Formats: sequence, structure tokens, C-alpha cells
Amino acid sequence: MASPQGAPLFDLGRVVATPEAMALLVSAGENPARLLERHASGDWGEVPPEDARENERSLKYGFRILSSYPVDAGERVWVITESDRSSTCILLPSEY
Repeated sequence: MASPQGAPLFDLGRVVATPEAMALLVSAGENPARLLERHASGDWGEVPPEDARENERSLKYGFRILSSYPVDAGERVWVITESDRSSTCILLPSEY
């Protein structure tokens, strides 16, 4: 459920990223701010339908929110916002 015109649906809190995720984004020419905008507006990227449904529940009930974005040559990054909305992390799936 993406919000109209990309308006944020929730607070990201403090935003952090792992060095490995940032290196991948830089090498792919991907702007991390754009991924954060997509995440906060309800564009979860490429997640299975059950994860998308869980994100919708998480918006309503205050659980953790996970997005997954393809970046480069089969690589991807995850964006995870904690349930209390205190922080959001950009990381590689292998770092979870």
C-alpha cells in the first residue's frame, strides 16, 4: 500500500547503514535516500506477498517493517525499521 505521492506512512527514526550496504549502493550508483523514501511511503520493493501483508499489519500495529530492493547484478539491500520507529537500517541480507 504505497502512499499517494510518496508521502511517508511512518517515521524512520535514526537512519544507519552498514559499510557493506553503502559500498554496494555507491558502486551501483543507487541513492540511499531514494530507497528510504520508497520504504517510508509503503513501496516495499521486492518482498514476497506474505511479507508485504505483514508490513501492512506492522503499519497498523507497530511491528518491524522490512523492504527489499534489488541493486546490482542480483544483489539487494534490505531496509528495516524497528517496531518502535526509533531507527532504520540499510543492510545486506547476509548481515541480518
